[in-house]
Amino acid sequence: MATRAQVLVPIAIAAVIIGVVGVLTIPADSKLAEVKFPRGTIKVDNVVLDVQIAETDAQKTRGLMFQNQLPDNQGMIFVFSQEQVVPIWMLNMQFPLDIIWFDSNGNLVHIEKDVPPCKSALETATCTVQNADGKKAKYVLEVTAGFADKFHITKDSKLEIISI
Repeated sequence: MATRAQVLVPIAIAAVIIGVVGVLTIPADSKLAEVKFPRGTIKVDNVVLDVQIAETDAQKTRGLMFQNQLPDNQGMIFVFSQEQVVPIWMLNMQFPLDIIWFDSNGNLVHIEKDVPPCKSALETATCTVQNADGKKAKYVLEVTAGFADKFHITKDSKLEIISI
């Protein structure tokens, strides 16, 4: 029977290697301390949000990394060319998020509330959030944790694109 150390040491080494490889493969322009995102306006139910728009691979990889806060009337929307299963990477986040997946018709397909940040390379292997049941989404909205409860966002909520 293997001891606890014999099991945990290889797992810890693998997690560190995965973390280092993950950090090294981040696109160069997403590593910058400050990245400029185009801005737009969306509405979820009756709540209007000013959003940063992540459309390019580098913008999607960078996301909200290193930002210290996000007011309740702001968010980041990830826009994909077609509906797909979209995992969200929480590496280098500074605060917890509510993450909301929408299909191409603006129907809410999944919500993850109060998702904690992953701040270390060791956490990299476990800091991905997947939308439930492999449901496909065209848009993913990240907002400050508590947003969904505060504004009563539910499975019946709708996304309206005003300008992106």
